[in-house]
Amino acid sequence: MVEYQEDDFSVIYQYIAIEGVIGVGKTSLAKLLAERMGGRLVLEKPEDNPFLEDFYRDQTRFAFQTQIFFLLSRYQQQKEFPQQDLFHPVVVSDYLFAKDKIFAHINLSEDELLLYDRILELMEPHIPKPGLVIYLQSSTERLMKNIRIRSRSYEKPMSEEYIRTLNEAYNHFFFHYNESPLLVVNGTRIDFVNNPKDLEDLIGIIMSPITGIRYYNPETSA
Repeated sequence: MVEYQEDDFSVIYQYIAIEGVIGVGKTSLAKLLAERMGGRLVLEKPEDNPFLEDFYRDQTRFAFQTQIFFLLSRYQQQKEFPQQDLFHPVVVSDYLFAKDKIFAHINLSEDELLLYDRILELMEPHIPKPGLVIYLQSSTERLMKNIRIRSRSYEKPMSEEYIRTLNEAYNHFFFHYNESPLLVVNGTRIDFVNNPKDLEDLIGIIMSPITGIRYYNPETSA
């Protein structure tokens, strides 16, 4: 098993964003990487959105309020990213700001989307670009299983149809994503939380400087 030092990562990346559909393990991987790299951990806090639980009960009625709250919260958090952090050589986040558009295009009406796009247009120039984006892919079945296991109250009303729609939208978004180097990980057959070898193998891929897009399809089964 290869052990990597903090300095190894800071030379390659200053900002890593981890993405994927709800339940794929973004936050778990972000925490593991930040700890290993001695990095600054930046986590999205969906439970702070006061409209989220209402949204999952009535998506049409509460979509716009939920979306704008997330957009403003993510924008404020991104603006606070330091240009240089002397104590943390790398920032590791469990979300990518650009993914906000995925949910907007699924959940908002045409008129709401026009207003959303105008607000987003003002924000995007001020958002830092990651040195690496890690997209964790998974099957809808595996995602639903993970969501049931963690049993968050606001996620209980989620339907399998909604998660499948999200999964398709994420795949489409990242198929066309080219704003940062991208590592696409097949997360269906990997368990980086409970299997140390899976984590070390994944870190080994991350440690290889990535340009463009790279796919990682591990052989181990979770």
